[in-house]
Amino acid sequence: MSLLMQRLEGTAKDLRPEGTTTVGERSGTDTITDLRFLLHEKLLKQMDVTKLAGQEQSELRRHVEEAARTLLAAEEVALARDDRLRLIEEVADEVLGLGPLEPLLADPTISEIMVNKPNQIYFERKGVLHVSERSFRDEDHIMRIIEKIVSPIGRRIDESSPMVDARLADGSRVNCIIPPLAIDGPTITIRKFSKDPLQVDDLIAYGSLTREIAQFLQACVASKLNVVISGGTGSGKTTLLNVMSSFIPSGERIVTIEDPTELQLRQPHVVRLETRPPNIEGKGSVATRELVRNSLRMRPDRIIVGEVRSGEAFDMLQAMNTGHDGSLTTVHANTPRDALARIENMVLMSGFELPIRAIREQIASAVQLVVQVARLRDGSRRVTQCSEITGMEGQVVTMQDIFTFEQQGVDENGKVLGTMRATGLRPKFADRIEAAGISLPADLFMGERLAAFATPHAHSNWAPSLSARLRT
Repeated sequence: MSLLMQRLEGTAKDLRPEGTTTVGERSGTDTITDLRFLLHEKLLKQMDVTKLAGQEQSELRRHVEEAARTLLAAEEVALARDDRLRLIEEVADEVLGLGPLEPLLADPTISEIMVNKPNQIYFERKGVLHVSERSFRDEDHIMRIIEKIVSPIGRRIDESSPMVDARLADGSRVNCIIPPLAIDGPTITIRKFSKDPLQVDDLIAYGSLTREIAQFLQACVASKLNVVISGGTGSGKTTLLNVMSSFIPSGERIVTIEDPTELQLRQPHVVRLETRPPNIEGKGSVATRELVRNSLRMRPDRIIVGEVRSGEAFDMLQAMNTGHDGSLTTVHANTPRDALARIENMVLMSGFELPIRAIREQIASAVQLVVQVARLRDGSRRVTQCSEITGMEGQVVTMQDIFTFEQQGVDENGKVLGTMRATGLRPKFADRIEAAGISLPADLFMGERLAAFATPHAHSNWAPSLSARLRT
């Protein structure tokens, strides 16, 4: 008999202290939620799951469900078979997982989970928000789940430190904020990440980009252009960054810098760096900027910064301008022009009193391409612009659009219709792509070239000649 079952042996007698009533003996208004919490509390009194960490998760869950079944049998309450099975499963979720959030975390079609109040849980599926039927019992229940999230990674959350960023075991990103900052109670936001990250063929199938745009972006990465991916919150910047990172040849040394870690690169030679928040005493923090500077001493072929938010933009530009070509990063902005303005402002935050013209010259010489992504009104995420930085004219950084998304309406299901079109302008860096031994279709940049590609391409094996060339 396992250690857990030994501890739970005889629960029908041992778990009912003198003076304790069963749910069946209590008011008829008690709900299944009350019963779930009663069983949960009794289970926690009898075991310490952390001491049983050596067991397989499936085996541990089986034991917990057996124990919950034993406890439930001791309660004088009549339940339908489906309710009984659901109750046992929910108790196991409370003991071993994140309670009401477990089914949402297990659903591969859900990309984000948002807890606003105990009875108000939202989730995002295919870009559209839905209200979940799941709920917490009260705010204390939410706080217990938050503690369960942050404790294993050495983080804390309380009134003196009411915000925390964390990461679940599967890599999902979590943000928690509690009162007094969260007026209506503790709030949880979870950005889920697929165990199998999306590949370029998936984005083509979803209509996020066309096969020709994918081929173009692959050529840009392979020829070591410095690329900034711009977009709003939840627009798919990190997903596209992950896909574009997959275009880097496997023989190169890649250093990634993130806050927190989200990228899932498949190349063999990858060094992953992650920022660190301050400890309880407010010391020991390591910012993105420090990691960018340190990465320059690590002999990188490529530097990938998950997102530039502050003064690290200056160090990133310095790296791009000092031989570290092929760097990739993302920035929050609504247009390619806004992305350059944001980078300019972030350089000013670095503490160096540089003239505006000097900053803009740095940007113009460091970055060759800005890729804009957006979440459209139907929830779909698409590449909407590919813009080249061409230089300076006076005090202004000059840009030209290579590809743009043209919306053509909305169908009867509310789906946005549109296509990526070439503007007819051939980028100046096309010669650099050719010098790298990469051949793009001669008419790729012609104005009519992409007009026929409004529908998603669901099949893989795109651009075989380019892929073969990159493998060699």
